Amino acid sequence: MNERAPRFNLVSEPWLPVITLGGEREILSVRSVLGRAHELRAVQGDLGTQTFALVRLLVAILHRAVNGPRDVEQWEGLWKAARLPDEAINAYLEQHKSHFELFDAEAPFFQVASLRTARDETFELNRLIADVPNGRPFFASRPGKHVTLSFAEAARWLVHCQAFDPSGIKSGAVGDDRVRGGRGYPIGLGWSGNLGGVLAEGRTLRETLLLNLVRHEKVGDDLPAWEREPLTSAVRASSTPSGPVDLFTWQSRRIRLVPQDGVVRSVLVCNGDPLEPQNKHHLEPHSRWRRSPAQEKKRREAVVYMPLEHNPERVVWRGLQSMLASTAGAGQGREATARWPGTMLEWLAELIDAEVVEPDFPLQLRTIGMVYGSNNSVTDEVVDDVLALHATLLRQDAALLAGVAVSCVEATDAAVRAVGKLALTLAQAAGKAPPNGGGIPAPEDVAQRTRATETAYAELDQPFRRWLAALNDDTDSMEAQQAWHQRAYRLVSDLGDDLVRQTPAAGWSGHQVGNRMITVAHAVEWFRRDLADALPYAQSLVHTRSAP
Repeated sequence: MNERAPRFNLVSEPWLPVITLGGEREILSVRSVLGRAHELRAVQGDLGTQTFALVRLLVAILHRAVNGPRDVEQWEGLWKAARLPDEAINAYLEQHKSHFELFDAEAPFFQVASLRTARDETFELNRLIADVPNGRPFFASRPGKHVTLSFAEAARWLVHCQAFDPSGIKSGAVGDDRVRGGRGYPIGLGWSGNLGGVLAEGRTLRETLLLNLVRHEKVGDDLPAWEREPLTSAVRASSTPSGPVDLFTWQSRRIRLVPQDGVVRSVLVCNGDPLEPQNKHHLEPHSRWRRSPAQEKKRREAVVYMPLEHNPERVVWRGLQSMLASTAGAGQGREATARWPGTMLEWLAELIDAEVVEPDFPLQLRTIGMVYGSNNSVTDEVVDDVLALHATLLRQDAALLAGVAVSCVEATDAAVRAVGKLALTLAQAAGKAPPNGGGIPAPEDVAQRTRATETAYAELDQPFRRWLAALNDDTDSMEAQQAWHQRAYRLVSDLGDDLVRQTPAAGWSGHQVGNRMITVAHAVEWFRRDLADALPYAQSLVHTRSAP
């Protein structure tokens, strides 16, 4: 790089966006964020996925600075302190400060100084910035066609790109023997793009960082990118991660930022180190996992775990079972481990069981992930949701309370299906059966059912979150279950009443569908039966509710 390249050191220069406990937004350096973590509420990236990548970067630094935690006792010492260990953190940052230079001539942070193409090309920054939502560049609102980034913004998007860059064809780097015809052909997503990311969040950033600091007995052998030999355009010699710290800073791409006149004006993004997601469940703590029979057959392996990716159409609480150690089946044999909550959630369960983290601690589980399209070559959307609950639900021995929570999720799903079925039968009663008179729903009927279920989930979402957040050690499980069934019954019944009122008058006389007559009265009768089956502990309401 040019000898007069600007200096911007991430240890001392402000670039991390945070929210203080007072709700103010600030931009701080790595040293300031870690030194003031007890005064801050959260890191707040430009996207949820950027927050995920930045928090993991800070956790990697913390792992190395404290050389652990090796066990519950060491973690407890960190948890009980008023602030993060300044002396250890500052010593570590001072030792490695030179490795955090964004435009270093030999080893720029998360980049390759000598990276170039055969034509010495660089490109606009849309190759660095996530093009979401729906293919629209994040900074599309900025005036002018050519986007520039401040050094702070470029550093954040650099970390994000290494974590979440889509697959697809990249620029071909000189020195990369995988390049063909000047192109770097797809090697897969940035590592975090494979994950259904889950972060534990506390009341302060200090608590958040510690809650995600999972026991690591061999952290001395687990090196982040900045402690390794500077990379070249060639693929890394070893493709096996040394541990979670390695994964948090995995160099999925080779990148070079191009600064000019105090801003970054262009970038070069090439292929870096590929990494398959299969069976990384003991190394990667911030994801849930699922067994994959298809992968087991393909790879001829007895057990293959894949990251449990987020479904953007499902709110986070609908996947509650896979987050709770007492209901996910971890450690209970091969058939019971179709879903596994992952090492971070299991570690939290151990801390809560040991009463290091109080059972009534107000915990938030934040689910973050990126959804890709077109063979993973473009970003479609970002999933970012938060579930509030008391820590006691994560305990290994919380089977009764956790089981009630999970059963209420299942009951809610069944109640929503009842609403969808009602919408479909009302449509058929009104004469919207398929022309051939068969029993297959017409597309417009299916659309009406889909709209009804979406509305139902939207109506139930906030009430369920409040109900779940109220569960604690003092909760009577049966009373809580009955309370939710009754609350859900009222809400879903009201939605059913609305659907009936919107049905044309012709629906009351009914229409023939296949070999049977369907009327509004039939639809209501079936709906009440289905709802009673879905929410059996709402029986007192079932018997007093009058038909619409």
